[in-house]
Amino acid sequence: MEALKQGSDALFILLGGIMVLAMHAGFAFLELGTVRKKNQVNALVKILVDFSVSTVVYFIVGYSVAYGTSFFVGAEQLAQKNGYDLVKFFFLLTFAAAIPAIISGGIAERARFWPQLIATAVIVGFVYPFFEGIVWNQHFGVQGWIKALTGEEFHDFAGSIVVHAVGGWLALPAVVLLGARSNRYKKDGQISAHPPSNIPFLALGAWILTVGWFGFNVMSAQTIDKISGLVAVNSLMAMVGGTLAALALGKNDPGFVHNGPLAGLVAVCAGSDLMHPLGALAVGAVAGGIFVVMFTLTQNKWKIDDVLGVWPLHGLCGAWGGIACGLFGAKALGGLGGVSLGAQVIGTLMGVGWALLAGAVVYGVLKATMGLRLSQEEEFEGADLAIHKISATADREVSW
Repeated sequence: MEALKQGSDALFILLGGIMVLAMHAGFAFLELGTVRKKNQVNALVKILVDFSVSTVVYFIVGYSVAYGTSFFVGAEQLAQKNGYDLVKFFFLLTFAAAIPAIISGGIAERARFWPQLIATAVIVGFVYPFFEGIVWNQHFGVQGWIKALTGEEFHDFAGSIVVHAVGGWLALPAVVLLGARSNRYKKDGQISAHPPSNIPFLALGAWILTVGWFGFNVMSAQTIDKISGLVAVNSLMAMVGGTLAALALGKNDPGFVHNGPLAGLVAVCAGSDLMHPLGALAVGAVAGGIFVVMFTLTQNKWKIDDVLGVWPLHGLCGAWGGIACGLFGAKALGGLGGVSLGAQVIGTLMGVGWALLAGAVVYGVLKATMGLRLSQEEEFEGADLAIHKISATADREVSW
């Protein structure tokens, strides 16, 4: 029976890793559909290469920073318990690699390729796993301090803060330091639309992310005996809540409609194991509203050119999810309890503060030393031809 459980656990978390790996195709197509045609190839290449760099640095450095586990031992030792430790690494790697995939959408269409890969290595090798270890592996006694102060530890079941808020708030300094795309905001105050190139691909990316998210959330149990149907149904309810709110507030705009479910799923991650399904529906609906309102404000009023709206979607909806866990996870609002609003606020602020500081340092140093942005000529030509020497379609001659 023990051997059967070990094998089942390894298969369970492996399937979760595969589902979250598939989400990276969702990130790629969501970005491909949102950017202009001349930057589609770059969107696809960035996600794949960022994932590859993330895998190497998380295997060598990041996983050890977060969990103190080194893979520099014999294969015989690694294969023990059906290689569960290895597939657990694979599963958690897919979470870590989501950080540069999130950032990629914010800095799209004008960021240089190699400086972003360096940023990916630093973020996945140290910045992300440092906070991951604090929340999910009791590092530095922070969770104990929060519990002593509020009565409960900071709860983030599937990463509303650890993954999404950290990714979104890391992206904000990068977007600000890069500046807006050329001609996005004109001197006379007019705003150039820069419309999405392909709504069907945008929708495909959103659907792939949505389906994979059930692996992201449900498989966060990490062993099969801890699997919870409550997590699955809460994820579903938050997804549809975000969709319907984005539909209503976004006035049928397909970009908002297809980002709505993602907003809801971002927000429900933290408390998906504690909330009542109606609470998850409310959390998702609020998140969908946050995305529509804040995306509009950042783009049109504050003139922060966050191309895919990753700061509102992941940064703000993730922060809302961390706090919402303390509200809708409480028994008073139908949840299972065992969570403190004070602990959730503290943990959320810690994640936001760490990501903002790290993002400012990493991208500030890169801007000062290597530069972050394509030249004006390269940006006009498009990242596809400027970086990869080929366009998404054959309607333009290849540049050599």
